[in-house]
Amino acid sequence: MKLLTATNRYYVLLAGLLFTIGSGLLYVGVLWALQREVEERLLQQRDYLRREVGRTGQLPGTPFEGRMQLSAQPRPEGLHNVLLLEPLENELEPYRQLTFRLQLNGQPQWVSLSKSLLETEDVRRLIMWLLLGVLGTLLLGVVLLNRWLARRLWAPFERTLQQLSAYDVRQHQVLQLPGTRIEEFAQLNLALTRLSERVAADYAVLKEFTENAAHETRTPLAIMQAKLEQLLQLPDLPAPAGPLVADLYAAVQRLARLHQGLTLLSKIENQQFAAARPVPLAELLREKLGQLEAFVEEKQLRLEVSLPTTQALQLHPALADSLVSNLLHNAIRHNHPGGLLQVILTSKELAISNTGPVLAAGQQPARFFERFRKQNAASDSPGLGLSIVQSIASFYGFEVRYEYAAEQALHTLRVVF
Repeated sequence: MKLLTATNRYYVLLAGLLFTIGSGLLYVGVLWALQREVEERLLQQRDYLRREVGRTGQLPGTPFEGRMQLSAQPRPEGLHNVLLLEPLENELEPYRQLTFRLQLNGQPQWVSLSKSLLETEDVRRLIMWLLLGVLGTLLLGVVLLNRWLARRLWAPFERTLQQLSAYDVRQHQVLQLPGTRIEEFAQLNLALTRLSERVAADYAVLKEFTENAAHETRTPLAIMQAKLEQLLQLPDLPAPAGPLVADLYAAVQRLARLHQGLTLLSKIENQQFAAARPVPLAELLREKLGQLEAFVEEKQLRLEVSLPTTQALQLHPALADSLVSNLLHNAIRHNHPGGLLQVILTSKELAISNTGPVLAAGQQPARFFERFRKQNAASDSPGLGLSIVQSIASFYGFEVRYEYAAEQALHTLRVVF
């Protein structure tokens, strides 16, 4: 719901409530005033009759409008609403009636003066239609005003949203927002322009740092690995130094993998993989399974593969390779000997399942997507594989689900395209 629509909804509700209360009070007030006017006329007629009877002892003619009835039988005195038959139309019509007692020829008589309320009914209908007309006009005016405001006054805001939607920080561009006479929108545009300047500058600095760090640290790590390999191959290497050099070589390898994973995560988060081309996942999965065949045989895993030819996905080749590699390595590394490795690809998702360790009751599989989160703390893995998978999936708008079947201790990672 748009902001202006939500605001106008409250305005319409408030206007409707106040108009309803005001209309009710006006309606009741007008009816009360009309009824008071009828009652005053009846009371004036009563006073006139009393004066004439007191002066002449007889009832005068009825120079005033309305009806007058005499009755020797006692009747309730005061003002009442009654229905009387209208002889011309032969219908019952509402009247306001005043009954009082007079002494005529020494005998008590009860006089009833009646005045029609049809005029009051007509006025009431007129007021009701007027109020409904005013309310309808008011609501229609609010709707039309809302549409006019949305097209005219909010046009700069809509243009700002369009430019924000199309903004790409990788282009190193600063937002060029149009000027506006509305102060709030002008302040918003100024703040967004300054924010885009800072974002573009920070992105450039971060990208440069990432590239420099990846480049400058890769070379020392490669040198350290090469030197340690040479040390391990020395024939006269002292026996006590062998295990120490081997541990150091393993630590350097782990550091290299950690460096590679963190660099990849940083590049993904900074959206440095813009280029994409159609990648056939079925062929990529077959290729990776062929490369990992030795590890599968070493663990004697039972492999179940379903890789029908599906439509290629628009992915960066490096990210597609990393996504598939991390999923397969994770399924093989955490599998137990003789376990199950299942790879199923459809047009909608990629599901890789493997038997593995039993999860404790309090463990949440979703937490394995956190960086450096490992089920086995003693593992030499840096704990970045699933974080990389989730980052790549988020980059392309995919959804990653971690499912666990406790009966078979079956772990399933499902990437929904």
